[in-house]
Amino acid sequence: MPEAKTPSTTSVGSNAVTAVSRAPGSSHPNLILGICCMSLLIVGMDVTIVNVALPAIQQDLHATLSGLQWILDAYTLVVATLLMLSGSLSDRFGRRRVFQIGLVLFTAGSLLCSMAHTIGQLIGFRALQGLGASMLNPVALSIIANAFREPKARAHAVGVWGAVAGVSLAIGPLIGGALTQAVGWRSIFWINLPIGLTAVALAARFVPESKAPRARAFDPIGQLLVFAGLASLTSAVIEGPHTGWTSWTIVGLFVTAGAALALFVFYEPRRKDPLLDLRFFRSIPFSSATLLAVCAFASFAGFLFLNALYLQQARGFSAFHTGLCTLPLAVMMMVSAPLSGRLVGRYGTRPSLLAAGAAFLLSTLMLTRLSSDTPLALLLLAYALFGLALGMVNPAITNNAVAGMPLSQAGVAAAIASTGRQVGAALGVAVAGTVVAASHAKGLDFTQATHPIWWIMTGCGALVLLLGWASNTPWAHTSTSRVAHLFN
Repeated sequence: MPEAKTPSTTSVGSNAVTAVSRAPGSSHPNLILGICCMSLLIVGMDVTIVNVALPAIQQDLHATLSGLQWILDAYTLVVATLLMLSGSLSDRFGRRRVFQIGLVLFTAGSLLCSMAHTIGQLIGFRALQGLGASMLNPVALSIIANAFREPKARAHAVGVWGAVAGVSLAIGPLIGGALTQAVGWRSIFWINLPIGLTAVALAARFVPESKAPRARAFDPIGQLLVFAGLASLTSAVIEGPHTGWTSWTIVGLFVTAGAALALFVFYEPRRKDPLLDLRFFRSIPFSSATLLAVCAFASFAGFLFLNALYLQQARGFSAFHTGLCTLPLAVMMMVSAPLSGRLVGRYGTRPSLLAAGAAFLLSTLMLTRLSSDTPLALLLLAYALFGLALGMVNPAITNNAVAGMPLSQAGVAAAIASTGRQVGAALGVAVAGTVVAASHAKGLDFTQATHPIWWIMTGCGALVLLLGWASNTPWAHTSTSRVAHLFN
């Protein structure tokens, strides 16, 4: 998921000083910003474009509901598990180099997705896209941080980055819907090719290479445990309704996920330079940021997944009209995210989180009564409220993650919050599809089968409200000070 963060918090494990080797033309920071925003544009559009095209993909490739879930989660799981590793690789081997590799992989994956002839092939190529995407946005923000050394110029660059993130979400459904309807679903992946290849060429010419003086050590065992845990849990949730919850396969997947988590918690504190320093979670604001990221983006991913299917299958809308219906969500995100950033800077995260929680509650409560003839105006209002909530919560997540952290740890803390967003997105799609499949098996139509999910999302909204209060108490601020002291 695209997001706007302060560049000072994006380099995973990098130190305050960065070694830079100048490339020809590297004295043009605005051009470097434009190149980096090209990667954000294609990754951001990819989120909403694919959701709009899911019904067409299902019809053409004869995919099941679980197959559609894997189209989204194969991508998200790879991003979630490799985000921090990609940051470490860029610090060690060069940010421009990793950025270019990410662009090539993402572009190649897009081309292969457009050529897929089976659902299995498409899922595999989506995973390749995810591998490339894990090397793009966090690394691009580190490049921007090195290109804009003055705080005022850097703040302006971050504002542009945030605006592009909003635009990419807004135009994705429109472009995806129009292409799917006029040309076919394969064309939604073609749009990445010219942008990706142009960004690769421009990066080689204008982006300077930079590395961290001391890159974080690799943690292959921790990385393997994270992937095994997330992949097993997601597989169990998605495949459970079809294989049977008590089958040996599903039980084994749940056991594997639990064992991976237990081993990770046991192993990581014993490493000198762990993939995830568990001491971070002693900070109440940091823990709340991780939980907020999972809840908010699980709701967002589930929301996009279900509404694309609902609008086209239950309401009979075209792909293009489905894209038009998501515009209120994207526009409200664009409006509320900068507003939330200003509120966080002046008043802390409580106002933003309380507003986000209230908007989540109102939006999802309206959808708990969703039917095949729900007035379109009511739907658009619910979508706008959901966009308002997501725009308000996102800057607060990043701020809570890095609040009070030493500069040397701020990048790692922000990267963990970003990973939480991706984990939430993967679980959101998995849970949403599974609950709908279980309800549908009981004889409910698709629209009625979505009602339990909207109630779950309503619970997430209530949790956002609770965390907005809890993470801003004196007790929470004291916990942050104690954690910062541990690292100092």
